[in-house]
Amino acid sequence: MAANLDFDVGYVARLARINLSEGEAKAFQKQLSDVLKYVEKLRQADVSHVEAAAHALPIFNVFREDKSKDWFTAEQALSNAPRKTNGLFIVPKVVE
Repeated sequence: MAANLDFDVGYVARLARINLSEGEAKAFQKQLSDVLKYVEKLRQADVSHVEAAAHALPIFNVFREDKSKDWFTAEQALSNAPRKTNGLFIVPKVVE
């Protein structure tokens, strides 16, 4: 499958409402064209002998025994909180 290397950076910039000068558009056009040419070279590489993999290196789960530990009680965790209500930390509102 041949890639379409005629990608109009100016058109996409207008769609995205990005103001590019003529020089910037030409520079980005060349850079994008170079990237697309490289991707096309990668598409032509013969990888039929390579087994598909999700990772470059094999990944194995490393299991360990779960051990319970004594941690803070709710009262201890809240003991230094400047503001608390009903066993919960009260923090400043972040999202409106």
